[in-house]
Amino acid sequence: MPGLTAPSDYAEEPPRHPALKINSKEPFNAEPHRSALVASYITPVDFFYKRNHGPIPKVDDLARYSVSITGLVNKAIQLPMADIWALPKYSVTATLQCAGNRRTAMSKVRKVRGVGWDISALGNATWGGAKLCDVLELVGIPKLSSVTSLGGKHVEFVSVDKCKEEQGGPYTASIPLKQAADPDADVLLAYEMNGELTDILNQGFFTQKDYKMFPPSVDWDNINWSTRRPQMDFPVQSAICTLEDVDVIKEGKARISGYALSGGGRGIERVDISVDGGKTWVEACRYQKNNVPYVSDGPESDKWAWVLFEATLDIPPNAEIVAKATNAAAVAVMNKSDKSLKSCRQAPDFSYASDVTKFHKAGELALSKCFAISLHAHCCCPAEVMGKNIWKFESDD
Repeated sequence: MPGLTAPSDYAEEPPRHPALKINSKEPFNAEPHRSALVASYITPVDFFYKRNHGPIPKVDDLARYSVSITGLVNKAIQLPMADIWALPKYSVTATLQCAGNRRTAMSKVRKVRGVGWDISALGNATWGGAKLCDVLELVGIPKLSSVTSLGGKHVEFVSVDKCKEEQGGPYTASIPLKQAADPDADVLLAYEMNGELTDILNQGFFTQKDYKMFPPSVDWDNINWSTRRPQMDFPVQSAICTLEDVDVIKEGKARISGYALSGGGRGIERVDISVDGGKTWVEACRYQKNNVPYVSDGPESDKWAWVLFEATLDIPPNAEIVAKATNAAAVAVMNKSDKSLKSCRQAPDFSYASDVTKFHKAGELALSKCFAISLHAHCCCPAEVMGKNIWKFESDD
């Protein structure tokens, strides 16, 4: 591919921040520590989680790079970066999350497969680039289309990455054309991250054997992937970040903070924290940008981004600290015992998430248990370099 190469080994991996927690060296997968994750509303690039399926593609000359758009379209084209840069530029602040986020805690309930992640396989950034709907118009696909004139219903992304799950083949994924062609969906072909030129060229994607929800009766021996469609959104969830799983906390005042987010552009209406396992609750302060009051459906709020929260509480002996988030649709259903099989990870099937941490007396080891983790459905897993170079349009048939 002009301007871009895909190494077959890990000899030329880029440097990473030494503070990241490495979950897999080859391919490289890592996340920041919890406290670093919520240190700022916008996640610095160095502390953004790293999710890779193979060696990192190398951009030798971005000016020579081009995107191939083929498939069920009337006119296939090669789109150079100069043409992408010439399109109207938009900025969208959005939270990206790996679908395996919190998989380690889920495995304590029921064994799941895949890279083990704590609660920091997500990050919030301001992305700059062209809207995908504008790019699609260049091949004759009008905005708000749900099907091309030749029957294409999905936009498939084909990478140059050598993916181990595909036996060295490219990593592929797709989103519905209806979403890609909707200007209000804010799907970007992003070339900037936090104001800096980046090599990440699309926002998010999913595969045919990931990001699906199954009932508790399904396990790895009887799973039939074709019976479920991939999920395109994630429901409300929350996590406490000021406390690690093995933290010791003393009785008295303590600051509790973390993140909450909801899919589909729905805001977070409320975050509540309990120190007695949910018997009593205190509402936490929610915020995004400095000096801008957060309103869940307000014009100044970032609808695709997380909301940070904090509260200072009196911690009693044997505390059980619970954080729960409720979205703008007032969705809040707790289920402590569901053991549904969710793709390569474990998650109960509900749209309410809580993070629970049990503490013992001061000086004793404190262990945490996340027992009500909501599923994340929209895969948002940027590699450090995403060489997405081919788009194909496909039908459902």
